[in-house]
Amino acid sequence: MNNGMFTVMGFTMRNKFRSKSFIVTSVIIAVLVSVAVNLPYLISLFTDDKPAQVGAAAGDLPGRLEQYFASQEEPGVIIKQFPDQGSKEANEKLLKDKLSSGEIKGYLEFGANTELGFPKVTYKSTSTMDFGLTGKLQNGLQYLKNESIAKDLPKETLQRILAPVAIESVQISTTEGGAGSVGNGKTAEEVGLSTGLVYAMIILLFMGVMITGQLIATEITAEKSSRVMEVLVTSVSPLAQMFGKIIGMLLVGLSQIALLVAVALGNALLPHNVSTLKDMNIRLEDIDPVLLAYGLLFYLLGYFLYATVYAAVGSIVSRTEDLGQAVMPVTFLSMGGFYLAIFGLATPDATFITVTSYIPFFTPFIMFLRLGVIDPPVWEVWLSIAIMIASILGLGWLSAKIYRTGVLLYGKRPSLKELRKAMKAYKV
Repeated sequence: MNNGMFTVMGFTMRNKFRSKSFIVTSVIIAVLVSVAVNLPYLISLFTDDKPAQVGAAAGDLPGRLEQYFASQEEPGVIIKQFPDQGSKEANEKLLKDKLSSGEIKGYLEFGANTELGFPKVTYKSTSTMDFGLTGKLQNGLQYLKNESIAKDLPKETLQRILAPVAIESVQISTTEGGAGSVGNGKTAEEVGLSTGLVYAMIILLFMGVMITGQLIATEITAEKSSRVMEVLVTSVSPLAQMFGKIIGMLLVGLSQIALLVAVALGNALLPHNVSTLKDMNIRLEDIDPVLLAYGLLFYLLGYFLYATVYAAVGSIVSRTEDLGQAVMPVTFLSMGGFYLAIFGLATPDATFITVTSYIPFFTPFIMFLRLGVIDPPVWEVWLSIAIMIASILGLGWLSAKIYRTGVLLYGKRPSLKELRKAMKAYKV
């Protein structure tokens, strides 16, 4: 059986590595990863870093606002004053013409003083989503408002009053002997790095389960529909076929993931990306190796759990046209784990996240999320791993019996009663 299994493994791997679809898919995904890693740099090439010019009718407040932004080290905004045309309507017509010609990005209108002692201000532009620019204008106007209220105070006192309060955010753990990567405290940058890693690993696991699982089921069904299976079972036992395909596809998937990781790291280490990461206080060397080890472990456990089920489902389907409907429940399970993990990034300590981290089909996604974002106790992590291993052994045994029976059942998909009756004739 072992020789047969290794033969099937080698055959499966050679088939995939030589297939044009695998090569083309790998190249396309590598290109997409490269684009994704370099996306901030590519966007910066087409982004105008010059300060936005905002128009206003000449006056005392626009003049003070112009001086405020001119005194900033990186103003981001330039207030451009235009001569007062004598009426609000004439001023707006002039500013609209300047906006239409592209000379300014937007313009400010100042109304009458409110009960707070400061006029109502309206910013008008053709863009409704420029929150960054609106925020800068609001900060400048807030400064002028505070300055007007506290104009009798010494300048140094005013600066001290207006100086923002700095607060550093640190994530800590209250768990004794936690298994996560929080430890004695993580800065906001380290939390962001861990969250990004968790997000990437969850996507890799989902893609690995979906793509390789579907490939396993498709290959088995195709061999049945073409009657090749009848020839194979005379030289290789069904169990050797099943586990040979599962392990062979695992190695194919891991090689593809290794390629994508190498492409991502290679692009991340390019000079322009290194400087961007440095500006964001993100260092790749801060990635916790223990978290990576757990990620690989949960990937392997999740793969074997789903792959055995996909193999069993593929073995009872005689036509590739019926495969999509047959594997739909398994696909929904993997999608459920994926989306729970994505939504759980915002609330990793919620009760439903804790509970679902012990459900075997969700554990690879949810428990890894908890490991990367919070600090669950070691016993919880290894309990979930033990449950997964037990589930893999149980489902592997059941899938092996289904596979051994199903590969020789043709015609319509057998019912559970028919399948159970046929399985009684075999011993695994």
